Amino acid sequence: MRRLLVTSTAVVLGLTLLPPGAAVSGAGTPPGTKPFPARIELPDGFQPEGIAIGDGPTAWLGSLADGDVYQVSLRTGRGKVISEGPGTPSVGLKSDRHGRLYIAGGPAGTARVVDTRSGDVLADVALTTGASFVNDVVLTRRAAWFTDSSQPQLYRLTAVRRGGGTPTATTLPLTGEWVQGTGFGANGIATTPTGRDLLVVNSTSGLLYRVDTTTGAATEVDLGGASLTMGDGMLRDGRILYVVRNRANEIAVLRLSRDGLSGRLVRTITAADLDPSTSFDVPTTLARFGSALYLPNARFGTPPTPTTDYWITKVVARPRTR
Repeated sequence: MRRLLVTSTAVVLGLTLLPPGAAVSGAGTPPGTKPFPARIELPDGFQPEGIAIGDGPTAWLGSLADGDVYQVSLRTGRGKVISEGPGTPSVGLKSDRHGRLYIAGGPAGTARVVDTRSGDVLADVALTTGASFVNDVVLTRRAAWFTDSSQPQLYRLTAVRRGGGTPTATTLPLTGEWVQGTGFGANGIATTPTGRDLLVVNSTSGLLYRVDTTTGAATEVDLGGASLTMGDGMLRDGRILYVVRNRANEIAVLRLSRDGLSGRLVRTITAADLDPSTSFDVPTTLARFGSALYLPNARFGTPPTPTTDYWITKVVARPRTR
């Protein structure tokens, strides 16, 4: 999840915007391909970053180019744009059980909530007015928590209620052992195994922190010497934490202590673990469906054009660990 001046790039390159619900010509798995393919093609020029997966075999992705939300079937690879973006990036995103997507707005400093059934924007909230890169999001029972890679703080957005109303946002400064540094700071975010606190990775330092959601006090997680530099999106499954290291083209697999204050590297997933039909090219985050992990490839080293290829890579994960 790198800072990109994608809005102006999209204008200069003449990226074509599709109306909500429009099917994408040429996108999807060709006829005859077996179900749940290892590589799922995305629309040319889409510039994916975040991914969310619901209870069924459906994924949603956000575009760094213009903020569009794309829905795709993991079974067939076919998809369509369900919500037109605001012209600013959609970065990390997560879905809840009620068909709502919470989307980080990158340099716009916002959080959006989109209905996956209608494509309607249910809320568009300014999290900060300062220089920012609102990067990733994790959901808890009562709120959505967002990271900011430019400022040492998190944002808490109250959950959207069925009865309507605008969710409220509050800022939680990161204190304690947190070291912001001069590069890209807080990036991926997840909950601890107990669900009481948060885990936040600093992309530049490679350090992982446990953050108290009440005080903002950050404590460095003891990883036994393992480094998470280039750490991007994260996914916790029981006591297993998957951390995508984007430009390293790998996934660090950590086993955490129950309190989230220590962990050890148990595996590294690389290109050698992939099906021969697919590959990594700067994957940014991941979501899980069944026994598989799905990662969008942002291809940050490739100039984005309206015809640049983008895809989702499927990785078979090991059984769930509690």
